[in-house]
Amino acid sequence: MTTITRHMKTRINHRIVEVDGMLHFGGLIADDLGLDMQGQTAQICAKIDALLAEVGSSKEKLVTAMLYITDFDQKEGMNAAWLDWLAADDLPTRATIGVANLGKDVLIEVVVSAVC
Repeated sequence: MTTITRHMKTRINHRIVEVDGMLHFGGLIADDLGLDMQGQTAQICAKIDALLAEVGSSKEKLVTAMLYITDFDQKEGMNAAWLDWLAADDLPTRATIGVANLGKDVLIEVVVSAVC
């Protein structure tokens, strides 16, 4: 039997949905939208760390990530923050998807899944 546990309800979703030991996160953006993509990515990574800790997991348990970005010219900055955050042996699968607009000054939104 499948067990679903929903964590951290917001107005439009739950921040994390746990299904049989797998954690699925809603999209995360930076708090300081004045930062460049590298800075926004670093803030999002810190948010992911905190959320993972709240549900008893860690970045070493990430399985997959989807990074939505508005400016491929800043992709190397995003990659730098990502690689500063994760050890080479702990990199999840990842897709980087270009989008036209994520909202005013939002350069990146990240969606991840991890195991408990």
